[in-house]
Amino acid sequence: MSCFIAPLVQAIATSAFRKANAKRIASPDASPFLHHVTDLEKMLWGGSVMLIVDHIINGELTWRFPFFTALGETGGWSIMLREILLVGVPMALALTLVWAAYVLVKEKRTATAGR
Repeated sequence: MSCFIAPLVQAIATSAFRKANAKRIASPDASPFLHHVTDLEKMLWGGSVMLIVDHIINGELTWRFPFFTALGETGGWSIMLREILLVGVPMALALTLVWAAYVLVKEKRTATAGR
């Protein structure tokens, strides 16, 4: 019900990082990971929005307070925190690792195509 919060927070942080470091990202001698930070940003935002829509469709998120259905129950905060830590954080880490592998493969293909 709240697993999307971890990737959403990471998406916000990635967007802030990209905006604060726009000149470094655009420089030709920047790290390949800096060049592809916008790809990570798109993946995080897209995944977060898809999860929010999924949770709305499944009735885990509502349009009225407390928004999260778990918060209407006793001990709802602990249920939410547990899901964020056990589902959301590993999901965000897995997505970041997939992005890192994507960057490495893309850079390797670019290097071999340039020979």
